[in-house]
Amino acid sequence: MPEIFSDPTFWVAVALGIFVVITIYLRVPGTVARQLDARADAIRGELDEAKRLRTEAEGVLKQYEAKRRDAEVEAQQIVAAAKAEADRLAQDAKAQLQAYIERRKKAAEQKITQAESAAIAEVRAAAASAAINAAEVVLKAQMTEAKADAIADAALRDVRAKLH
Repeated sequence: MPEIFSDPTFWVAVALGIFVVITIYLRVPGTVARQLDARADAIRGELDEAKRLRTEAEGVLKQYEAKRRDAEVEAQQIVAAAKAEADRLAQDAKAQLQAYIERRKKAAEQKITQAESAAIAEVRAAAASAAINAAEVVLKAQMTEAKADAIADAALRDVRAKLH
């Protein structure tokens, strides 16, 4: 037997046996099992929390996507309304411009008519003045004092006859 005490394998086996007995006596496997179970429970809780957070994040994502779609629709409506307003304003401006052009045209026609009337009046006045001057020249050339007296006497007789 003394040979057995000199064999290192024997001492390793004895040490292993003592180690196993102490480990069982101190209840290390139960403690390790409890710690592993606690760790597994903690990991399971973290996984459940991660699933819950993921579900919540997906819900929030869906809400934001819905809000984005609503915002896009609203933006399209705003753009359409702005285009309609711009078209309406352009049509109003065109109508106002047309009315302005029409008013300016009528005003120009009135000025032309007034200018024509003024020109006709000036021509008539000039013609009357020329006719008067011509008549004066003719009468001066043809009128003698005796003829003037006869005309004046005839005019006075007409006036007297009409007054009585």
